[in-house]
Amino acid sequence: MARKLKPIAEHLIVERMKYENPWWTTNAIDYDYDVMRRRLYFELFYPLVEETDIRRAVVLMGPRRVGKTVMMHHSIEKLMEKGVAKDKICYINIENPLYLYRGLEELFTNARTAVDSKTPDGWYVFFDEIQYLKDWEVHLKVLVDSYPYTKFIVSGSAAAALKLKSNESGAGRFTDFMLPPLTFHEYIYLKDLDALIRTKQVNWNGNEKEFLSTTNINELNSHFINYINFGGYPEVIFSEKMQLNPGRYIKNDIIDKVLLRDLPSLYGISNVQELNSFFSRLAYYSGNEVSLQSLSTNSNVNIDTLKKHITYLEAAFLIRRIQRIDDNAKHFQRDVSYKVFLTNPSLRSALFSPLLERDEMFGHMVETAIFAQWLHRDWIVPRYANWKKGEVDMVLLNPKTLKPNLAVEIKWSNKPYTDKKELKNIIYFCKKHSLPSAIVTTIDIDQVVEVEGIKIHFFPSAAYALTVGYNTIVKKAV
Repeated sequence: MARKLKPIAEHLIVERMKYENPWWTTNAIDYDYDVMRRRLYFELFYPLVEETDIRRAVVLMGPRRVGKTVMMHHSIEKLMEKGVAKDKICYINIENPLYLYRGLEELFTNARTAVDSKTPDGWYVFFDEIQYLKDWEVHLKVLVDSYPYTKFIVSGSAAAALKLKSNESGAGRFTDFMLPPLTFHEYIYLKDLDALIRTKQVNWNGNEKEFLSTTNINELNSHFINYINFGGYPEVIFSEKMQLNPGRYIKNDIIDKVLLRDLPSLYGISNVQELNSFFSRLAYYSGNEVSLQSLSTNSNVNIDTLKKHITYLEAAFLIRRIQRIDDNAKHFQRDVSYKVFLTNPSLRSALFSPLLERDEMFGHMVETAIFAQWLHRDWIVPRYANWKKGEVDMVLLNPKTLKPNLAVEIKWSNKPYTDKKELKNIIYFCKKHSLPSAIVTTIDIDQVVEVEGIKIHFFPSAAYALTVGYNTIVKKAV
């Protein structure tokens, strides 16, 4: 007769929590977290952690390996720096098998037992990888309602799925915060390469705008190429070992865990191999226009299944669809075609191999990298324009009028500067919509040239990527 298994003793749970919370005895977070430079997003995230006047939990979302756990520990460090008692701060990783089948409230009780705390008031409780707890949103809402003087912060890797549940169950109780992969500006900051950057004022349609430039375009381009191949993940940019084998460290630890574990468990996907193959195809052609019909024909998968696959991959923050408009800036009634971009260009290197700037697909990865900077913004979504006689790579629409207010051609080439015929599409689009200026990216040209009455601002692609990332995080500017 099989022996009945006993539940895990509470003292084992308590001992594990003491291990995960070293500051209870040492007054400091682990050295590995302490020596990491804080992401620039930290300055936007931490005020939500510190805010206690409003009864809300914070839901930190983002793809795998972008630094959510590190940001939690940096928040813990800053809380202690600002005088919060060390034994009023708790970190719990829900992924730990010891915590399986235990509710959040029970784990919070275990934490108070570990430090012999008589009251829950004044605590800051961090739950990591919350998606592994079934009905986590219900548990969290109960905690927020039951403990009005306790601050709860949770994190999870399945961004869209978390957001959906947060919106459904946490209305008025949860504040969402998205942590994306590194911007190029953050990459430069974390690598302590600020000496490469300089600011310049640009007269943009009669207003002075701040753009980022560089003291050495060749060196900046070298880092931009490295960013495209390896730059989305904080730990990878500092590890030559990981960069030598991105297929092992990025693919196995990030892509495979999402495609083989996270998405199947969240959505009940049975044909994981089909989803994996489909993602690889999209990653290889990132930045290209695709249609569901062509994808279905090439993959022998029906269109309804492909629609679900795309939804799943967007939910995991691996890809983003960019919608098409015509030369009148109107959306098509039927979205039969759109562009698909990786949210982080280094995912392609992990699946295939790092790119050299002379490779045929490198231009698409430059476009992917620049779109990735824009995709960090939740208040504006770029489009691309495509019509019978031409295309413009990126168009931003005024959210109120839905009329174009910016047109951008993304090139890893200096040819548009030397051959103005290359500019005919963007000139046509600007004239049609009374746009006095446009941006065209290059390899290393930084000039303003008037062409047929339109001011074309040529910017190096690396410098433009820097500027977009800088305005997104530091300036919070459109």
